[in-house]
Amino acid sequence: MHIPSVRGPKWALLPNVLAVLIAASASSQQTRVIHADMAKVTGPHSEVPLRVVGAGRAEEGLRADWQEQLAVVQNEIGFKYLRMHGLLCDEMGVYTEDKQGNPRFNFQYVDTLYDALLKQHIRPFVELSFMPSKLASGTKTVFWWKGNVTPPKDPAKWAMLIRALLAHWKERYGEAEITQWYFEVWNEPDLKMFWSGSMNEYFKLYKTTSEAVKEECPKCRVGGPAAAAQYTAEAFEKWVAISHEPVDFISEHTYAIKRGFVDPDGTEGTILDPDPDAVSGRMQHARELVKASALPNLEIHITEWSSSYTPTDYMHDQYHQASFILDKVRRGTPYVDSMSYWTFTDIFEEQGPRFTPFHGGFGMINLEGIKKPSFYAFKFLSQLGKDDVQTDDARSWVTKSPDGSMQVLLWDYLPVAPPTGQTDQTFYKLEQPATDLGSVELDLTHVPNGRYHVALYQTGYKRNDAYTAYVEMHAPNQLTRAQVEALKKTSDGSPISETDVAVTDGHLMQQMALRTNDVFFLKITSLN
Repeated sequence: MHIPSVRGPKWALLPNVLAVLIAASASSQQTRVIHADMAKVTGPHSEVPLRVVGAGRAEEGLRADWQEQLAVVQNEIGFKYLRMHGLLCDEMGVYTEDKQGNPRFNFQYVDTLYDALLKQHIRPFVELSFMPSKLASGTKTVFWWKGNVTPPKDPAKWAMLIRALLAHWKERYGEAEITQWYFEVWNEPDLKMFWSGSMNEYFKLYKTTSEAVKEECPKCRVGGPAAAAQYTAEAFEKWVAISHEPVDFISEHTYAIKRGFVDPDGTEGTILDPDPDAVSGRMQHARELVKASALPNLEIHITEWSSSYTPTDYMHDQYHQASFILDKVRRGTPYVDSMSYWTFTDIFEEQGPRFTPFHGGFGMINLEGIKKPSFYAFKFLSQLGKDDVQTDDARSWVTKSPDGSMQVLLWDYLPVAPPTGQTDQTFYKLEQPATDLGSVELDLTHVPNGRYHVALYQTGYKRNDAYTAYVEMHAPNQLTRAQVEALKKTSDGSPISETDVAVTDGHLMQQMALRTNDVFFLKITSLN
């Protein structure tokens, strides 16, 4: 969830050096040249960026608008797995007890949800949380929807619930299907807001849960600890190596925040960490720790990540978020088996229903179905080809497909931390005009001669940038239907240009004006 891995007191911000860098770059505009040799394939394109995506909680997934937005995401992007909180909470009705204290199970709502996921060709990345109140040892809860975060009062009954779930899924979907799922034990047990017990009590919960999973489905994949802090994941790795408990993967969370805590109403504030290694450095370190451990072949799943861990951070809505995503995906992909962006939708109620159409929510799509720049970052990633091609530019991906088509995704990422005295909640809430950087020139060599159709797409300031258009509407608290349609039109993903070109000398070149945090995607289709 939404806490930095390193804590400390609030410190005064340094002067905004990045603003100086932006000004300097504007005064010395130049042409950035990207060379790519289409004859040199470096390997298959990674599936990591689109393997898993996040959503708020299971009960939200029963809503028609939530399912409609998931259908849009799957039709235009296509993730493989979906992870969410709260599958076992009281609102899902999975557990109660009769007058004699015997467990009773009811999986009707779970079936409705999982049937809907599988219909959209997305599998569950199952987070086994939180505690049904009838099974809980205490009353401590988290969030508006009151997820119980206490250990089970009777571990044997908890194990019965887990076995019943697995047995039910095996019967309903088949063992061959559920062995392709992932089963993650709890969420951030190193944070008291999510787990009232000690880490030793979490280890006991993990032991009980993982053994129950394996008893019903030996080939099913189980892991944890969905850690907020790196040291928690390391301690977990050491414990499972010594205890020999079942484990198939390590899961961790990471956010690019240098200051701030959970900020439910947007008054305390969070501040973006501009360090290039924010997020991706955590992923690299996770791989290094696993390689050095007694279990060096474990999968690593980053089951939550984004620029911020609070749904009141306006960078989530801004055009900067698209280039942020691409920068972190490009850097982090080599080290992990998945990185689950938090989340696909603003239909998200940890602090209750939100009051405005844009409020810094996590989603790629807002409440009314308006696509944010983050949506297009993932859509562009989904349109890359089968094979990576050699390029000399680390802020780009060049690919090609067996049908002869070529794809180029390139971006500028210039993180802008809020100036002294401001936070993401105040700074990124305002319109943020981009700075001209000059141009970017794409030079593809060893392109087979022939005719090609080149479609160019873009996100950036006032390009598929619904939030800036919303601010220019004077940020109404509620949108009329006409305003919703107008904002959807500003962010409909249409190409900014389409041209046909002839290649006669093996070279294909394209030049675009470049601004800070622009993203370009080129789809090059053979007409031969």
